[in-house]
Amino acid sequence: MIPGMDAEIAYLFRHALLRDAAYQLQLPGDRARLHGIAFEVIEAGSGGRPPEPPPLDATEERAFQPHAADPVAHELAEHARLADRPEEPGGRLKSRLLYLRRAAEVAERRFRLEAAQGCWRELAGIAEGTVRAEALRRAGTAAAMRGRPVEAEPLLRESSLLFRGHGKRKLECRALGNLASVFWQTGRLKESEGAHEEALATARAAGDRRAEGVTLGNLATVFQETGRIEQAERTLDEALALDRESRNRQAEGVVLINLGGIYLHTGRIELAERTHETGLAIFREIGDRRAEGEALGGLATIYRVTGRLEEAERHYGLAISIHREVGNRIFEGVALGNLAIVCLDAGRPVEAEAMHERALGIHREVGNRRSEAISLGNLAVVYEQRGRMSEAEVAHKKALAIHRETGNSRFEATTLGNLAILYHRTARLERAEKDFERALSILRELSDRQFRAVFLWRYALLSLERGRVAEARRDWRRAATFLLEMRNSGEHRTAVSEMQAACKRAGVLPFDE
Repeated sequence: MIPGMDAEIAYLFRHALLRDAAYQLQLPGDRARLHGIAFEVIEAGSGGRPPEPPPLDATEERAFQPHAADPVAHELAEHARLADRPEEPGGRLKSRLLYLRRAAEVAERRFRLEAAQGCWRELAGIAEGTVRAEALRRAGTAAAMRGRPVEAEPLLRESSLLFRGHGKRKLECRALGNLASVFWQTGRLKESEGAHEEALATARAAGDRRAEGVTLGNLATVFQETGRIEQAERTLDEALALDRESRNRQAEGVVLINLGGIYLHTGRIELAERTHETGLAIFREIGDRRAEGEALGGLATIYRVTGRLEEAERHYGLAISIHREVGNRIFEGVALGNLAIVCLDAGRPVEAEAMHERALGIHREVGNRRSEAISLGNLAVVYEQRGRMSEAEVAHKKALAIHRETGNSRFEATTLGNLAILYHRTARLERAEKDFERALSILRELSDRQFRAVFLWRYALLSLERGRVAEARRDWRRAATFLLEMRNSGEHRTAVSEMQAACKRAGVLPFDE
């Protein structure tokens, strides 16, 4: 016996070695026959061969039909591969294609995205034509969903080109839409918009109203991200009508959540909350756990903005739990960052900093440049509150550079506003005024009442300090009205407290009298 090794472990070790040696001693043809026997025995013991599924490259998606062989589908695919004999190459190809597909689909349903990606890649390696193209698309989609955009992009590019070459316009549209989402994920908004526009033209040329609705909904997110808020809302309304016409409940839910985001940023808080709740109900109705997690995060943000911190923390926690369950690393990072903001608002800055660092690590891991910049900016706010002004300024400037690189106008404005606050606190009043004015100008263009109110009352206090009392009173009152309309009671309390202290220092009556 091997010294220091448990007898049972030693037996298992020797058994594995002997089994491997016995296997290697078999001639290739005999090994293939053994795998063929294993395939037949396992298949027979697992309910027999599953019914032939609809073609993988069918334009209409069909619901997956489970089978008793699903738990051993990948094992059966591997036995089919190894059962091929030199004198009869490809004899088990049909079986291998069947079970690789089932293994990939089962892995998708169980949120084992890395396994799904591997199975689709393997299937693409042995398939031809549009079946290969669809397998590549599914592999690329799995890679994107698990936060691997660098792996996803070449798969989706090849898939869309193959579909185009075979004249499969509807399937090409699907692949282009997936590719556009990867561009969005990596902060390449111009490329994302171009790919979505191409997908939209393809869907319309093919007369595919369902795909047109989905594509319009995705294109609207680019419009929103680049500051075209009215165009985004109009496009989402158009997408919603098409989704309802084609009875696409999943896409309808996504559009409702995105509309809720626009309503929130433009100050229509009650409508935002109702719309989010409707979208969440749809995802629960159709059993879409991934989308349910994302919707819970959106609802939590509404609770945070309106000062309901306990509800916000609870809903972010639920969202994070689902993101981890389904392997959604991208939105796990987003929700962690948002939960960190709640921690800071609740007076737990040490916890907030650690959580922002974790979120930042996830964003960098998955290549999410947009969220990386947002987390850097939020981390800078924590540094500032903890008195680390130099670190805060560096982090804000890094965030600002990425926002400008990725075309994220809204968060460019918020970062400028946060820099202005920092400059004000460090007595650099001219720089503070310049950045406040630029931030407020962008937010006005975006019709963003949420952040405009936050920075407007702070700008009012800077105006007061610089002797512009009437202007300061006007701007502060306008901001306070916005905050009350948006039910942002926490921010309103802060605005009142800081205004009263500033007015006392300046020797003027408080602005709320």
